[in-house]
Amino acid sequence: MPMEESKFWRKGNQQASYYADDLRRAKEEQERDASYPKAIKPEEMPWEDSPHGRIKHVAHEGMNPRIKDVDMYIQELLPGGCSGKHRHMAEELMLILEGRGYSLHWDVDFDLKEGYEWKIAQEPKRFDWEEGDLVWIPVNTVHQDFNSDPEKPARFISASNRIYKHLGWGDIEQIEPAPSPSKKGL
Repeated sequence: MPMEESKFWRKGNQQASYYADDLRRAKEEQERDASYPKAIKPEEMPWEDSPHGRIKHVAHEGMNPRIKDVDMYIQELLPGGCSGKHRHMAEELMLILEGRGYSLHWDVDFDLKEGYEWKIAQEPKRFDWEEGDLVWIPVNTVHQDFNSDPEKPARFISASNRIYKHLGWGDIEQIEPAPSPSKKGL
């Protein structure tokens, strides 16, 4: 019967301060966050030559912990170039700033035999884009981006929700690296 739990709930004598600790941490976080800037200048946004390509971080917990929920970077694809091919749990949005190209998306299925076993589709789906377009990459989709223009670079902002990392599902896999990055700035 539901009311029988009343016989058991008072058992035990362990003590904790979890709620008080949460209150203290929240206050400390508010004080710490007040010290971080609300405006970040381009020169404060670090470059990274990553396996995914040359990117300029706009929002990342490593540069401004005040931004709690979004990772964001600008990526440039050289004329005729491409990004790396990767998969991550978080969905991603790409806002195309300049250029034209396409993204290949491979759907991913999984099996729970002894942990996750990823099954990547053999054939990708192609999504063409150009300046002003917004491209959505679904959760856990393998994807790679290509610049269709042999003469001009393509640039886009990439953003994803950081909550997956905080929940312990920040899985990311670089399947194929990008070609050697250019040392040119955006």
